[in-house]
Amino acid sequence: MIGADRLRGESGSAVVDFVMTSALLMFVFLAVLQLGLALHVRNTLISCAAEGARYGARDGATPEQGAGRARELISGSLSSRFAGGVSASVQTTAADVRVLVVDVTAPIPLVGPIGPSESLEVSGRAFMEDQ
Repeated sequence: MIGADRLRGESGSAVVDFVMTSALLMFVFLAVLQLGLALHVRNTLISCAAEGARYGARDGATPEQGAGRARELISGSLSSRFAGGVSASVQTTAADVRVLVVDVTAPIPLVGPIGPSESLEVSGRAFMEDQ
């Protein structure tokens, strides 16, 4: 009867194992979900910055119009709190080609949509069409 005493000492351990495994799996699931959210925000900001740069680089458009378009797209696709740090500038490359650069600085979501401000910096570029 040594086996029966041994089994009685481990009674209830399946419940503990289930709880610990479930907690670990929940943590891994939430971490992957949060990573997906952060990547979604980053990719959306890159897309909006590039579209704003293309809009502002058109013949007859201004860099401010490109920054405004990027702000509008970011506010429509994510939230207006991500559209606060949008700026546009014209840079010249080594081959004397003018390029419109739209820079976006936004908070990266660390806990749900909440995160530290000005921690994610992306940019979009487009050749100026009036050259």
